[in-house]
Amino acid sequence: MESVERSQPGGGRKRSIARLAAVQALYQLELNPGLSTEGVIREFVRHRLGREIDGDVYGEADEALFADIVTGAARDRERIDEAIAAALSDEWPLARLETILRALLEAAAYELLHRPDIPPRVTLSEYVAIAHAFFAGKEPGLANGVLHHLARTLRGTEL
Repeated sequence: MESVERSQPGGGRKRSIARLAAVQALYQLELNPGLSTEGVIREFVRHRLGREIDGDVYGEADEALFADIVTGAARDRERIDEAIAAALSDEWPLARLETILRALLEAAAYELLHRPDIPPRVTLSEYVAIAHAFFAGKEPGLANGVLHHLARTLRGTEL
């Protein structure tokens, strides 16, 4: 089923970069409540995606997927956060999560809820890989567990 993601040369990589950038954009929106979703998307597309910044090269991204995840996750944050909270244990409520981890879970939950064209296994694999890029501790395992719970709850027949 990963063929959906890999249908075009470089398409899978562009979609991976779009997801990573979406997590970063959601993080930026969370830390700066006065920013507009559209403004952050515009800034990423014009000044980050496919550019070199301070020696770091941002790869080319699937801009449509990036914008869809950021817009959709920001718009549907309340429902998404309820789904994530239901997947967390009482010891780890949503408010206890680091902001970047919460942004990652929100982006992934958005895909699971609103992107039936993307197989849930692809979503899980992609966002667990992003968790490993950001964290060296137990957070990737937490992300993996929460995302598997969400996938089983929201799209269990596809797993």
